[in-house]
Amino acid sequence: MLGLAAKAGKIVSGEFSTEKAIKSGKAFLVIVSEEASENTKKMFRDKCSFYEIPIYLYASKEMLGNAIGRQFRASLAVLDPGFANSLEEKLKIAVKTE
Repeated sequence: MLGLAAKAGKIVSGEFSTEKAIKSGKAFLVIVSEEASENTKKMFRDKCSFYEIPIYLYASKEMLGNAIGRQFRASLAVLDPGFANSLEEKLKIAVKTE
């Protein structure tokens, strides 16, 4: 599902782009790698809490990157509500929310 969203241009990745999407109100879902630093996890938890965006800790940096056709990615944001809802349903089964 992440791959489809990436091909559709509805994913931004990397710390700066993800943070920008959150602040601009374009992000509907944020996924942070379980391998991300504690500072990165805290920053995204705080921002997502403030802007009321669901956040999930999921997978390794390599798995997240591979899912969207890139190399290592510590964070990404989904920019489409349809993709976000579909991914969130699957993530609820796979992991705990933050």
